[in-house]
Amino acid sequence: MAEHAKTIARCKRLIPPLSPELHKGQAGRIGVVGGSKDYSGAPYFASMTTLRLGADLAHVICEPAAGNIIKTYSPDLIVHTDLNENLNEEQMADVFKGVLPRLHTLVIGPGLGRDKHMQLAARTAIRLARENDLYIVLDADGLFLVQNDPSVVRGYKRAVLTPNVVEFGRLAEACNIDPKSMEPSQLASAIAQHLQGPTIVQKGREDRITNGHETLVSEVTGSSRRCGGQGDVLSGAVGTFLAWGKNYEEREGKDEDDPIKPDEITLLAAYAASSLTRTASRLTFAQHKRAMQTGEMLGFVGQAFEEVFGSEEVADQGLGGAEGLVGKVVGAIKGSL
Repeated sequence: MAEHAKTIARCKRLIPPLSPELHKGQAGRIGVVGGSKDYSGAPYFASMTTLRLGADLAHVICEPAAGNIIKTYSPDLIVHTDLNENLNEEQMADVFKGVLPRLHTLVIGPGLGRDKHMQLAARTAIRLARENDLYIVLDADGLFLVQNDPSVVRGYKRAVLTPNVVEFGRLAEACNIDPKSMEPSQLASAIAQHLQGPTIVQKGREDRITNGHETLVSEVTGSSRRCGGQGDVLSGAVGTFLAWGKNYEEREGKDEDDPIKPDEITLLAAYAASSLTRTASRLTFAQHKRAMQTGEMLGFVGQAFEEVFGSEEVADQGLGGAEGLVGKVVGAIKGSL
């Protein structure tokens, strides 16, 4: 518990304050690349998680068939229905070049599907993200692309991969790593070392998070309910903390006595997201038991955030203290008496 508290304290330093000094967009602009003719729920779960955590803007970049459905789920999402099957790679690149300058990070894979044009979209998004030093999260069928061609992320330290047990096995095979050749606790680190940069989140009874050199283990209590979509909540949460990490790099916080190093950001973002997702799962299960669904989990993201990171992280700095709005109003009332 002491180690967990220490790590969470470091994670909290990435979280932007709820301050009147910030303007729209500074608390995170996240893009989700996914949503195909068969899958519209996954990108919704990932993108809505970012907003429930406190990101300012969430973009979904998807296939038209999925986008027209996702638009009906929530007016809070910015949905780009541009990834149609008639686009070539150059046209795909033009789509992303129109969106990427507005984003801090990309989550690639929720509901992506394995159709050729959507896999090309993921490949193009990764290439352009790398060219622009954007943080990226790869999940679901985004990992299918990596399994078929590990070079798309090899050497990129701003990438986080979030495989489940099946995806993890396929990733190990793609990296020519025999699970029987080493201790299970060493596998994730071996894969990360093989990929020479990305951070791996090995999901399981405990979440093992490693960049190949340093490893964090998240053992926060979750629930044993495994309804589909919880991985999308995790990927959206990782994307949010990575966006905050990018902002941290640009804030005065980088001049602290003990600044968070760039290599730490992916580890801390993944650990924070794992802790939050597990907590949200536990809270949702406590309310709904076996009937629990991932859509209901979204309603517990805010409560989980406060439980994991503390009430001070959800306080509006503009509404408290002598210099806040409340203080000014109270002062004005006292002055009139």
